[in-house]
Amino acid sequence: MRARFTLYIVLVAIGGALLAAGLVLSRGRSPQSDELGWLALGLAVIVTAALIGGHLAGRLGQAAVLGELLAGMLLGSVASAIGLRFIATDPYLDIVARVGMLLLLFEVGLDLSVRDLFAVGPSSIMVAVIGTIASLAIGTGAAAALMTGAPQATHIFMGAALTATSVGITARVLKDLSASRSTEARIVLGAAVVDDVLGLVVLGIVAASFAPGASASGGQIPALIMKTVGFLVLAIVLGLWLTPAWFQRAARLRTQGALLAVGLCFCFVLSWAASAIGLAALVGAFAAGLVLEDTHSEMFVRRGERPLNELLQPMTSFLVPVFFVLVGFRSDVRSLAHPTALAIPLGLTAAAILGKLACGLGVFAKGAKRLTVACGMIPRGEVALVFAALGSTYKVGAAPLLDQNGYTAIVTVVILTTLVTPPALKWSVSRRRAVQVIPRPAA
Repeated sequence: MRARFTLYIVLVAIGGALLAAGLVLSRGRSPQSDELGWLALGLAVIVTAALIGGHLAGRLGQAAVLGELLAGMLLGSVASAIGLRFIATDPYLDIVARVGMLLLLFEVGLDLSVRDLFAVGPSSIMVAVIGTIASLAIGTGAAAALMTGAPQATHIFMGAALTATSVGITARVLKDLSASRSTEARIVLGAAVVDDVLGLVVLGIVAASFAPGASASGGQIPALIMKTVGFLVLAIVLGLWLTPAWFQRAARLRTQGALLAVGLCFCFVLSWAASAIGLAALVGAFAAGLVLEDTHSEMFVRRGERPLNELLQPMTSFLVPVFFVLVGFRSDVRSLAHPTALAIPLGLTAAAILGKLACGLGVFAKGAKRLTVACGMIPRGEVALVFAALGSTYKVGAAPLLDQNGYTAIVTVVILTTLVTPPALKWSVSRRRAVQVIPRPAA
């Protein structure tokens, strides 16, 4: 053991001496900037931050995305001091994060199915529709009141960012409370299916309205709505009709990874198609995931391969956290120290909560508690962060559609609504159970 340790010391000394000599001999030559090297460093830092942040969030009973966001915000606040400021502006890291966005929406679609859309009851549909409309209206009004210097387009964009619910944390809390089979849980999970589709429709319309060179005039809005809905309908209907035959032919290939390759190609082609007609590429990725179901993987599974969602997992577990950490990294935590700037995220969080509390009006199922359903729809997540990422790239005139305060406000709303939901939901469920307790009659 001692001999091995001595050998290590000798080898380290030789390696250090050779490296030092090489650096001295090459002194005076300006080293070329290796973009791949900086990309590798950025990814190493971001993935490590995501790993630690996700782990700590899980230990505290929170969603991993919350830890990844906070890790990015913390890293961004000290980036200048430790020489990592390049992460915020590196174009290659930005592309990697955008691919993560596509795969995130593809994965969200894979977790749903067209049959899920037809299986939801009237309460779920009304909860989703009322929540989306109320969140858009209240959010736009709050942004107009809090961000008086911003253009009207920014106010509408901020309201749109608050429309989509992320019920992952809700599902987990209901499961922990042994309430995952309750009427309220079924309504919330059903509403989440419709809510995702409505959120992506809003995203497609907003992205088409505010993308470079686009016009959001009154006459264009109906055209954008028709274009978005028409694309989703065609993509889903034609996809359900044509893709089974495509996947059957692909199953005849003996190439390893054929299922993943065909699934990703379908996702990327629909993403391109959506972008080509002026919609967000993310709408195409979501539609692709919605079309593909377990039946598309059956022939591959029979011959011993894993289904598509499992094959996709290693890619999403790497690329999606890169997107979340980078969103947090680009947030300006220091702006929250100013009372005026802090009022924006707090006011928008209140608007986000009120918008979803209003959706309780859509609960018609007998025995369902409206407050529990409304609390379950409060958290915002992935789609809101996608809005933040897109908003910082769009322009209104020469100014960005979403400035630093607006960007940080959306990220903060995601964090606060994610933190508020578990205690609110636990209180609502426990309150219902207390009311349902029937006292025993006196003897």
